[in-house]
Amino acid sequence: MDTIHFDARFIRLDYHDGISRFSVELIKALSKDQEVVAIIHDLRQLDFLPKGTNFILVNSPESPAELFIAKKLNKEGAKLVFSPMQVMGSWGRKYKLVLTLHDLIYYRHRKPPQDLSPLIRAIWRLYHLSFVPQRILLNRADVVVTVSETTKKLIEKYRLTRRPVEIVYNAVAHISSIPRKMPKSREIFYVGSFMPYKNVETLVKAAGLKPGFTLNLVSKITPEREKELQRLADTVSANVVFHHGVSDEKYREILDTAFASVSASRDEGFGIPLVEAMASGLPVVVSELDIFQEVAGSAGTFFNPNSEADLAAALTALEKTETWEAKSKASLTRAKLFDWDKSAEKLSEILNRLSSARNNH
Repeated sequence: MDTIHFDARFIRLDYHDGISRFSVELIKALSKDQEVVAIIHDLRQLDFLPKGTNFILVNSPESPAELFIAKKLNKEGAKLVFSPMQVMGSWGRKYKLVLTLHDLIYYRHRKPPQDLSPLIRAIWRLYHLSFVPQRILLNRADVVVTVSETTKKLIEKYRLTRRPVEIVYNAVAHISSIPRKMPKSREIFYVGSFMPYKNVETLVKAAGLKPGFTLNLVSKITPEREKELQRLADTVSANVVFHHGVSDEKYREILDTAFASVSASRDEGFGIPLVEAMASGLPVVVSELDIFQEVAGSAGTFFNPNSEADLAAALTALEKTETWEAKSKASLTRAKLFDWDKSAEKLSEILNRLSSARNNH
């Protein structure tokens, strides 16, 4: 197969978000069997990649020079280019191009990431007012990749592209092989943002219905939002602990000792915290979203996100030892679907087909 030029410019230098981790882990897995050239805009991005990774240094994806990046890649002799986003410039390209659309959640919740520049945030909001810009971007590719069957169905529903759509799952780096026994702990935890659609209030209210349970809110939170949730917790007599973000070591400790991972989200793009929990053999108790049902499958325990009583009942059912341990075992089995080597293998198959088609012409 031709060398893969991988757009690694979305690797963050402070902490990994979903696309940053998706980039790093796929490059690591692909590099085991394929020749990969990382496309970067900052030499520090190499610190997250395998030692000795070949690279080319180009403009930031936010630069106006992005319009002409295809000319640079043509000069480098690129034959296959993969981007973990859909915004990569392509005017005048002479190579096969695979673009990625992770999910459609920002069409329903248009608030842009706050670490973007004011100009990019404004463009972001305008972009998500209509599907037309998305269609224009995706139709420039030879193949479009997404990370779930749920999003693939939405892409097809809204006719976002005429190109083939393939699934390359998000994944986790480590999956435990050790069966777990039900812990004495009744610590449950939530990882994620505190935006309204995440519906954390239902988690707090359910904790109030379960004396002896402690709800751990792991992620960073603004002081104002913390005060809101603490007032609610006091009102319903819920035991809630705010962690304000944790280290990888502390997160590992939470996974290893908790009773369950919970989410009452009313909308979601994928659900990496579910996969992380399942990979440690932990039961997941989550709202009955299509994407959560796709990710968790039979390992999940699902509830109506509009009912804290339904969530409390789901937690009560898990207190039976045989039920908890069966769900724990199912979690470990399910997590094996979300393995970076498997995802890299699927991406390699897609790129190999494009390489063969290119060379046959």
